[in-house]
Amino acid sequence: MTSTITLAEALAAGTVVLDGGMSNQLESAGHDLSDELWSARLLAEQPEAVTEAHLAYFRAGADVAITASYQATFEGFAKRGIGRERAAELMVLSVESAREAARRAGVSRPLWVAASAGPYGAMLADGSEYRGRYGLSVDALERFHRPRLEVLAAAGPDVLALETVPDADEAAALLRAVRGLGVPAWLTYSVAGDRTRAGQPLEEAFALAAEADEVIAVGVNCCAPQDVDGAAATAARVTGKPVVVYPNSGETWDAGARAWTGRSTFTVGQVKGWQQAGARLIGGCCRVGPDGVAGIAGALEAV
Repeated sequence: MTSTITLAEALAAGTVVLDGGMSNQLESAGHDLSDELWSARLLAEQPEAVTEAHLAYFRAGADVAITASYQATFEGFAKRGIGRERAAELMVLSVESAREAARRAGVSRPLWVAASAGPYGAMLADGSEYRGRYGLSVDALERFHRPRLEVLAAAGPDVLALETVPDADEAAALLRAVRGLGVPAWLTYSVAGDRTRAGQPLEEAFALAAEADEVIAVGVNCCAPQDVDGAAATAARVTGKPVVVYPNSGETWDAGARAWTGRSTFTVGQVKGWQQAGARLIGGCCRVGPDGVAGIAGALEAV
């Protein structure tokens, strides 16, 4: 069911389970995501597949679905000949697909929808979302993000997921872009150790969100599982806000080959430590599927 309490209220009361990777769930169902639009392409071509992916995570124990709009931008769609009006419709559809999955899930617990807004580098589809430092000003990045955030906010999600942000400058732009939209947000960086992917200390990066009233949670995503504990503790200390963490499997993305390499280091045994470090919104990112989310939900029930 959709929720009668806000996500912020739920985070104040306890720990909430996020879903896992959208792309790996779609690929496991047989869909080809080699296109630059990644999972966003299926919003146009096979939206039911997106709904089914969300449904698998809700049934696995997720309380929050993150929409398939990570790579959905006006610029990215334009490269494929999709005009602004249709692009906006597809962004709205990403939220509606997650809502539909929540309706179909048939569970009594509250469910929420987070509208994903990936970084500028995701639109470039060249791996630069793991580097940052695009050579753009904060003002330029705000102008890029604001129009699609307006569309996503108008679609009525419970929260905006400003996610996989590699650079504190881009975080500053996103925090400006969500002002006045009337929808709360969480902000998560992609990190390497105790720094953003662009190299800024996490203390400085998290501090940007400390006074942002729109931001209900701060943390990290699409990072190695072993980087979560320190980052979660820093986010909690610097911001005083609930912490959100959803690392990837620990494998490494090869942008040239458009493939994951290495081995998984994600285990449900890590979940309790993340919670103790301050995490209140816990899930998985790339290569963490429904089984992983079920394990997270089970581990949190046992805590």
